[in-house]
Amino acid sequence: MIIKSVNGKSPLIPEDCYVAENATIVGDVSFGHSCSVWFNAVVRGDVHSITVGNKVNIQDGAIIHCTYQKHATVIGNNVSIGHNAIVHGCTLHDNVLIGMGAIVMDGCVVESNAIVAAGAVITQNTRVESGSIYAGVPAKKVKEINQSDFGGEIERISNNYVMYSGWFKNEE
Repeated sequence: MIIKSVNGKSPLIPEDCYVAENATIVGDVSFGHSCSVWFNAVVRGDVHSITVGNKVNIQDGAIIHCTYQKHATVIGNNVSIGHNAIVHGCTLHDNVLIGMGAIVMDGCVVESNAIVAAGAVITQNTRVESGSIYAGVPAKKVKEINQSDFGGEIERISNNYVMYSGWFKNEE
C-alpha cells in the first residue's frame, strides 16, 4: 500500500481498517473505524480534505478525490463505493450505495438511504434524494426505495465488507 503525506498532511487510518497492498491513500484523508480500501483504489486528499465515516468500503479500482479550493469530499457511515466508481468533491450521507462504475461529480449531495446505480453519472451540483435510486447518464431519479427493506441491505453490505477485510487482515 502507498500511504503518503503531501503538503504536511498525512492520512489518518485507524488500526481496525483494512488497506489492500496496492491501494493508495494520500494527504488530508481521515477514516472512521472498520473501513476498507480495496485493490487498486485511490483516495487522494492532496488538493482538499477527504473525510470518511465508519464502516465504509471503497472497492477495487475506485477513485475518491476532491476539488482544489472548492469541494472537499465527505463520506458518511455505512457507505459502499462500488468497483471502479469515481467520487469527486461531493458529499455522501449515511447508508448510501454507489454502484460499480458510477461517477458522482463536484458539489453533489447524495442523501441518506439512497442508491446511485451502476454506471450512473451524477452531474455537478445534483442532489440525490433520500430513499431513491438514480440511474442513467445523466442520472435521474428512477425509483423510490422501500425503506423497510433498504436499510437492512446497505447495512448487510457494509457488514460483509468488514467480514471480508477480516479475512485479509488475518493473512498478513
